[in-house]
Amino acid sequence: MINAGELRKNTKLMIEGEPYVMLEVQFVKPGKGVAFYKCKMRNLMTGSLLERTYRSGDTFEPAALEEKKMQYLYAQGDEYYFMDVKTYDQVMLTEEAVGDAKEYLIDNLEMDILFFENKAIGITLPNFVELEVTQADPWVKGDSVAGDSKPVTLQTGMVLQVPPFVEEGTIIQVDTRTGAYVTRVKK
Repeated sequence: MINAGELRKNTKLMIEGEPYVMLEVQFVKPGKGVAFYKCKMRNLMTGSLLERTYRSGDTFEPAALEEKKMQYLYAQGDEYYFMDVKTYDQVMLTEEAVGDAKEYLIDNLEMDILFFENKAIGITLPNFVELEVTQADPWVKGDSVAGDSKPVTLQTGMVLQVPPFVEEGTIIQVDTRTGAYVTRVKK
């Protein structure tokens, strides 16, 4: 069982028989009265948001989720196809289930796919992915008006702010949790 005091971002738990993932957990201790946790979570089956408050003594059942290592194959319309790296079985996820992770999906990228009752319901991306810059405006030395970053377009279509020295064709590392530039990748 998970105690309310153990709730953190990305904690997966069961509420009313459905799996949820915590998006935000805020501890509130009013001047008078009992402390409580204000929680915002997403239903992993439907994608709907739920906001609830819980007391410190409340307990929760951990979500019975299974993670399988899978490889991204391709997208067709709003369907995304993945292959189990051990059994070569393929599963399809909708664009809704993939969510913002689609910004980081490149061919053959390995990640964990979440399963609930043998049904694929979501993705856990690796913390960092390497993406190629496909479009970058040249940086003019001494251009202080532009600041210390410039927008570039990555191979997935994602637009990202990067340092001015990043050029077209450069492979960069991106943090999938924050969507931020990390570093150039030396090949």
